[in-house]
This record gives sequence, structure tokens and C-alpha cells, in this order.
Amino acid sequence: MIQQNTMLKIGTHQFASRLFVGTGKYASYELMQEALDVSGSECITVAVRRERLFDSQGRRLLDFIDTKRYTILPNTAGCFNADDAVRTARMGREILSQMENPGANWVKLECLGDAKTLLPDPIETLKATEILVKDGFEVLVYTTDDPLVAMRLKNLGAAAVMPAGSPIGSGQGLLNPNAIMICLEYLKDGDPDYPVIVDAGVGAASDVAEAMELGIDGVLLNTAVANAKDPVSMAKAMRLACEAGRLSYLSGRIPKKLYATASSPLEGIIGGK
Repeated sequence: MIQQNTMLKIGTHQFASRLFVGTGKYASYELMQEALDVSGSECITVAVRRERLFDSQGRRLLDFIDTKRYTILPNTAGCFNADDAVRTARMGREILSQMENPGANWVKLECLGDAKTLLPDPIETLKATEILVKDGFEVLVYTTDDPLVAMRLKNLGAAAVMPAGSPIGSGQGLLNPNAIMICLEYLKDGDPDYPVIVDAGVGAASDVAEAMELGIDGVLLNTAVANAKDPVSMAKAMRLACEAGRLSYLSGRIPKKLYATASSPLEGIIGGK
């Protein structure tokens, strides 16, 4: 029997769940709480630049997150250059240190190229990664599916590389699974336990299952759950898809063939006229 529930290790952190869920775009904090609970995720992302904002009733996001239950992964969403990203990461570290949350020592790095595509700027991302690693952060880097850039990020000391399945919030799923597979090959060559996570673009549970079946170590998502018609049910679907995709990968799929192969052997069948 395959050992499905091996822990995912990222730097000094480890998790049983391989699904990482965001906290933005929900209709209410109560709905977010319920969706996070059903997702089974042990690590949730919080945009540092937005965490101090209050809702219409004067309530703060972090007041609705059980910081003893979840490891918070602060992210630098909304940053368009290395300087802003580094500054935001340090702000996140200060906030979580005061809360004594284990997520204080790491960061989800986003260095965006422009506001329309929300694709990462590779130059600024590389620059920010180098600075943050030297500053003691465990850096999980949002990047494109370019395997050469992915390798440069790993070589700079990134704790995990997170290629996008498709643009943030687009719901297009994995547009180029071949590129993701090449990233996996490059990043895990000689280092099979190095964590590679698909970040962004997921629209449905099938996208999560597809990513996991490629051998990806985890999936990070937000919009697909928060903007679903029923976020709580979608969160459950994402959890089950992540588990099923992982088990399918570990089980070893049959090879694809051009022609049919009979499920029952043809030898020894009862003849007839």
C-alpha cells in the first residue's frame, strides 16, 4: 500500500496537507473562516500590504484567523520591484514575530511586472530573492514556468520555487503542463525532495488534480475558492482533488497508447459458431 501522507517539507516547515489557500477576495470573514477550515490546509497566505485594512464593520482580517492552528505565509502581493518586496517581507516578519507565529521566518515572494498580466518580473524577482535569502528568510518564489529562471532562483537559495499554472486569478488552469514538467525535471535533478508548488491560475478541482498528477509537491490557490459560487464546497473539492491527484501520481499511471488494450485477456475465451 502506497504511503500517501508523507509530510511536505519546505525549509524548516513541514505539513501533512499539500494545499495552500489564500485569504483574499471572500465576501465575508466568516465565509473565509469556514472555507479555510474545510480546505484542510495548514498553511494560509496573507497579503502583508492589506492585512491592516478593516472591513465595513471595523474588523481586522487577522482577528478571524486562528494563528495557533495555521502557519501564516506572508506574501508580497502588490509589489512591482525588489525594494518594495523586501520592505514588505520585513514588515510581515515583524508582524508575525509579535504574534509568535511560525510563519515569521518565511515569505511568499511576488515581484510583478505589470498590473494587467500580474506576471512576475524575472529580474526584480531574482534580485529580491538574493536579498531576502541573505537576510535570513526562507523564500517561496512565485515565478513563470521558465525552467532556467526556476533554476536560477533555486541556486540563489529559494526554499521553494512556485511556477504559475496560468496568470493570477485567471482560472485557466495549467496552460503549459510540459513546461511545468521540465521545471520539475530541472529542479529535482539530484535533489528529489526539493519542493515545487504550482501557484496561480487554478479554476477548478480538476486543475489541482492535474498539477498533483504531474508530480508537483503542492498547489497554492485563492481566487478559485474565494470567488466560487459556493466557496466552502469548492474548498472541500480542492482538498479532495489535491489528495486524489497526489495518490494518483504515487500509484503510477499506465502509459498512454495509440490503440486499445482489452481489459480482459482474449486468450482462452469460449468459442462460438
